[in-house]
Amino acid sequence: MITVLEGAPPMEAAIGALRASLLGGLDPEAGPPRSAVPVPRGELLLMPAHWGSYAGVKVVTVAPDNPARELPRIQGNYLLLDGETLTPLALLDGIALTNVRTAAVSAVAADVLAEPDASRLVLFGTGPQARSHAEALRCVRPIRDVVVVGRDARRTRAFADDIKARVGSADDVADADVVACCTTARTPLFDGSLLPPHATVVAVGSHEPDAREVDESAVGRSTVVVEAVSAALREAGDIVLAVQAGALDPGTLVGLADLVRGRAPLPSDRPRLFKSVGMAWQDLVVAAAHFEAGRA
Repeated sequence: MITVLEGAPPMEAAIGALRASLLGGLDPEAGPPRSAVPVPRGELLLMPAHWGSYAGVKVVTVAPDNPARELPRIQGNYLLLDGETLTPLALLDGIALTNVRTAAVSAVAADVLAEPDASRLVLFGTGPQARSHAEALRCVRPIRDVVVVGRDARRTRAFADDIKARVGSADDVADADVVACCTTARTPLFDGSLLPPHATVVAVGSHEPDAREVDESAVGRSTVVVEAVSAALREAGDIVLAVQAGALDPGTLVGLADLVRGRAPLPSDRPRLFKSVGMAWQDLVVAAAHFEAGRA
């Protein structure tokens, strides 16, 4: 019998589960690529994975016209399987899972990359990922001052009030300790030359090779960390476009697993950038943690 699980695990539990999986030997490079199938009104995404005692698959739909119909742009479900028999175990809300795991992965990276006393966050975006990132980054750093940058003034003000933040502009990046880019933008959100040397950037808004939130200046100046080098060179426009422009040597990319395991040098005189495209192993690890917590 399949268990239907509500929501997703608490953010701190998701962060801990992802960190533990990387320390336990999970290899992000070994995961199968995301399958994307265009359909007349959008796109179908299929994300399978296997790790430890579990396997699973997330099915997601992306329908750009849905907001005009007062429907979610992204919808989906996650099916968790027993890793030995492939018997279905649980069904989870794929979007709740995605919102937590994406921010949790950013927090795992930021916990190594960001200055220990980082307290000022500049947050681009006002959607679910922006909200989740504000929560996740507060789990790993003493974030006290949050500046929200959005396209719609009314929505940005309401979002800032809700998360106890203030409204700012892209120029606020010049004073940021941490910058989180959580948007659907296809062109850079800020001037990368403004980044102070101590800043850490997390960019999660796109997984398409022709879309980016961070410009070549920011990428070229930074130590760049990615979930998996193969996935970044395939899907991360922030990385792909910088490589094409000659601003980034792909051989310098640092994998998240090496970062977490302490194998990556981090120069103190340049910004740090974590670019995430979202990978199936992350969904699996967080879904399994949620399932085990419910079973316990």
